[in-house]
Amino acid sequence: MFTTTLPDERVFCCKPMNCPGHVQIYKNGLKSYRDLPMKIAEFGKVHRYEPSGALHGMLRVRHFTQDDAHIFITENQIMEECLKINDLMLSIYKDFGFEDIFIKLSTRPEKRVGADELWDKAETALSDVLEEVKRQSNGRVKTALQPGEGAFYGPKLEYVLKDAIGRDWQCGTTQVDFNLAGRLGAFYIDEHSEKKTPVMIHRAMFGSLERFTGILIENFAGHFPLWLAPLQVVVATITSDADPYAGEVASALKAAGLRVETDLRNEKIGYKVREHSLAKVPVILAVGMRDAEGRNVSVRRLGSQDQTVMSLDAAVAAFQSEATPPDLR
Repeated sequence: MFTTTLPDERVFCCKPMNCPGHVQIYKNGLKSYRDLPMKIAEFGKVHRYEPSGALHGMLRVRHFTQDDAHIFITENQIMEECLKINDLMLSIYKDFGFEDIFIKLSTRPEKRVGADELWDKAETALSDVLEEVKRQSNGRVKTALQPGEGAFYGPKLEYVLKDAIGRDWQCGTTQVDFNLAGRLGAFYIDEHSEKKTPVMIHRAMFGSLERFTGILIENFAGHFPLWLAPLQVVVATITSDADPYAGEVASALKAAGLRVETDLRNEKIGYKVREHSLAKVPVILAVGMRDAEGRNVSVRRLGSQDQTVMSLDAAVAAFQSEATPPDLR
């Protein structure tokens, strides 16, 4: 364990990256070319010393969680696996409402490991992937070159998202690495019974989960779509006589899989609506005795002054459909 004292007089310890750990898992047992691609993933803890003046809420922190994955492949599998990663990333970003994507190719930095011929191979492979992504998207995905911005062990594709007010956020990365596996003694047996070094793809789709959560909050200004909102529905009573019916409504919604709370306080309905609107609750259901008698609910949507009366069954069905995540629809 190595320790160091930083300029702010705090003592920190050095911690290895997640990548060598995945290489050690790969090395557990003899691998054949038939075993590749081999994929290992984890939500790994990452620590990074950021100057105190650079810290910024959830967007820039010293300790975060990364959706870290490493894919061990042969050279001729690079294109196929990188395109699969690209399709998965673009699909996920679209589900979250991001369709304006910028992909940047970052090439070899001045300080790096590995021979230049290996870097030539890696950069050519990622350049070919980027051209294929452009071709498949018919130009919808914008691309750029960032000379010297790659990782010390390999070039990378950086996925940059644009939020609702035009700010750019770098999130996912795909890195092709011809160096690390060989330096740590990883190999596989090819079809000619010879030892070969696998290529590693380092992949993160969100980057920092904490940072991506912050980006979502910024993008939606807290006004999340129903499927994403932490609290989806509040059932608020107009009079205390409607308390039992409010409980029935909440139970029906919970049974349909929604995240629901009831507001049975002895307050005016306008006060309740304002309070929950400020808390960015997407749907507020106001219920009184007239609603109980007709088994209806009065629906108020966040950001709208309109109120719609629906039957309880119709409301439950509509909200259940709307609250289903896009990848499950």
